[in-house]
Amino acid sequence: MRTDKINYYLDIAETVLERGTCLRRNYGAIIVNNDQIISTGYVGAPRGRKNCIDMGICVRESLKVPRGERYELCRSVHAEQNAIIHASRDSMIGATLYLVGKDAKTGAYVENASACSMCKRMIINAGIEKVIIRNSKNKYTVVNVQDWIDNDESLEGSFGY
Repeated sequence: MRTDKINYYLDIAETVLERGTCLRRNYGAIIVNNDQIISTGYVGAPRGRKNCIDMGICVRESLKVPRGERYELCRSVHAEQNAIIHASRDSMIGATLYLVGKDAKTGAYVENASACSMCKRMIINAGIEKVIIRNSKNKYTVVNVQDWIDNDESLEGSFGY
């Protein structure tokens, strides 16, 4: 049986996350437009800086910072950000970003995964049209980026990830 196209791209994003260097959660992202992979990204420290796995410490973990809070303390650049950084905006207009997250310790898929508020802003400005997030091996959520524009969480004070 042939894998459907969405799970095919989610499988690739899942492979990309294996390069992640976070001690909490690793994400893999790929940007696809017109059935062509434009860019990939995974969680990791900025070029030239030490990764958390190399240092053996996660500042957010050691401070017990809850999920979705205090991203300024994190050493890493998010998978979505890295994928966007490595692509031209022209190639991302109308594209789909595929996102897969796994717990670094257990390997389980991240429940209720979503782009954080910073990544949402970047995805909007990149011109990406849809985000597809893996929930389990064969189940996923499709998000229309226009919904993030229409339902501006920065006005509500609620944040995800």
